[in-house]
Amino acid sequence: MRYQRFEERVFSLTEGSILKAVWKLGWPTMVTIAFQDLFSLVDMFFVGKLGKEAIASVSICGVLLGFVFTIVLGISIGSVALVARFMGRKDFQKVEEVAVQAILLGGGTSIFMMLAGFLYAEPLLRLLGARGEVLYLGTSYLKIISLGAFTVFLAFSLNAVLRGTGDALTPMKIMALSNFINLVLDPFLIFGIWKFPRMGVAGSALATVLARLVGMVLILRVFFRGTSYLHLKWKNFRPRIDLMGRILRVGFFGSLQVLLRNFVAVLIMRIVAPFGAASLAAYGIVMRVLMVVLMPGMGIGNATSVLIGQCLGAGKKARARKTGWMSAGIYQGFLIFISLIFFLFASSIIKVFTANPVVVKLGSDFLKIISLSFPFLALSTVLGRGLQGAGDTLGPLLITALTLILFQIPLVISLSQFFGPQGIGMGISISTVIHGVLITLWFQRGKWQKKKI
Repeated sequence: MRYQRFEERVFSLTEGSILKAVWKLGWPTMVTIAFQDLFSLVDMFFVGKLGKEAIASVSICGVLLGFVFTIVLGISIGSVALVARFMGRKDFQKVEEVAVQAILLGGGTSIFMMLAGFLYAEPLLRLLGARGEVLYLGTSYLKIISLGAFTVFLAFSLNAVLRGTGDALTPMKIMALSNFINLVLDPFLIFGIWKFPRMGVAGSALATVLARLVGMVLILRVFFRGTSYLHLKWKNFRPRIDLMGRILRVGFFGSLQVLLRNFVAVLIMRIVAPFGAASLAAYGIVMRVLMVVLMPGMGIGNATSVLIGQCLGAGKKARARKTGWMSAGIYQGFLIFISLIFFLFASSIIKVFTANPVVVKLGSDFLKIISLSFPFLALSTVLGRGLQGAGDTLGPLLITALTLILFQIPLVISLSQFFGPQGIGMGISISTVIHGVLITLWFQRGKWQKKKI
């Protein structure tokens, strides 16, 4: 019966309407991503009441954690690709074997994170420039988050497996509940409301860990009680080096790509900084707006990743190609409309965040320039994730490295010398166009259709 439900799920995604399949997987994934961002926003809202040192301590820990979590992102990318491929092939036993190895990999890497973060929290934060009260608060925050790292690592790995089977609703529901728990616990633990101790910044970390712990327990319950398409048993928990290697082989280049992007983002920030606080503020606001615009693309892109993987597993290469182009076209149409809105109402959008006229002028100019590259951003976002679903992560990594290192950084530096802060936007926009074109050509080339993982 359970495998029959698997059969029905594969059929609905690889035989029916592509638009319906993209929607079915895309909107829950987009909401899940939004909930993921909401975690940090809620924490920052409450921590902000404690003062600038508290905000700085959580912010600097966030930078460090962003780099660390690229590890679990790699496991997720590899798990989705393998699970989707086996689902399409209707090898459901292998799907459950991959789920077991994803749990073991997530648990194993979280132990490393727990030890490193707890034992070396202070020196790591010193390395990032934390001093005084910021260092003290950040150390307590990072130690608690590190001890609870297993909740994030396991949940990310298992959510990826569920998405690979075509189930995006279950992760969304669990993430929604975790967010609600975090929202309730934050004020009680941070400010010491009722009988709870006043923990300050450390309370924010504990609230996050407890909320994610509940989410992890619930998703494990889904896997072990068979309430989803998977039903795991403890007796099957044996390391399979071959499967672990396949997950890591696919995921490594994907996580390296994210790591490279984060590193370049830090470099760009350093290039912006000499132009003054107003330029930094304008750049920060535009990047926040851009993240909101990217959410639908990430939802569509993750759906495309699963669909392409399942189609390739089922031997439907033509449908896999069509899925990629159609999904990219949907997001491209949306971003063309958004770019027009941004171009016409840039000042009004920036004024939502600040009334400072200098920041509004710089931010609106920057937003207009960036919006011109949106059609190409749509292609690279969706097709890039589609290639991940096919297990082709090395090609996109090389394209991203080429674009960022040979084009974006030199363009941003040189154009900013001639055009000031606006030159930074020009450099980012031009490199986005180049990246979109190269990813599109790589997808069109079609070698990913023969990728064995």
